[in-house]
Amino acid sequence: MYDENEGCVLCGASSYEKKYYFNKEFSKLPDQVKDTLQVMCVEFTEKCGGTFVIKFNDEGELSLVTDAEEADALYDEIGAELEIKNLQSTQRQLFEEISLFYRVVFLGEKIDL
Repeated sequence: MYDENEGCVLCGASSYEKKYYFNKEFSKLPDQVKDTLQVMCVEFTEKCGGTFVIKFNDEGELSLVTDAEEADALYDEIGAELEIKNLQSTQRQLFEEISLFYRVVFLGEKIDL
């Protein structure tokens, strides 16, 4: 799923709908990676509320995005930003590997091993 304004969404979760979404175009990722992403997204929305999405831009850079409905008084904006920084730090290697996967499989980049 690619949207010119949004980029290519890998996965996401919503505290409003109590749902997790995984883009089927990434089905070649190992099951352990897919499971880790699901736990990460669901725990994020349970902890902070709102929505949480992991996506790629046109250059293959991965980003973590959170948002909330305007009337959501329970959304923890500060906690969400801190949680994103924590995930960027603790899951850095995973995110780098997923980004490499995206650039090679979807963008057709050649890599030297």
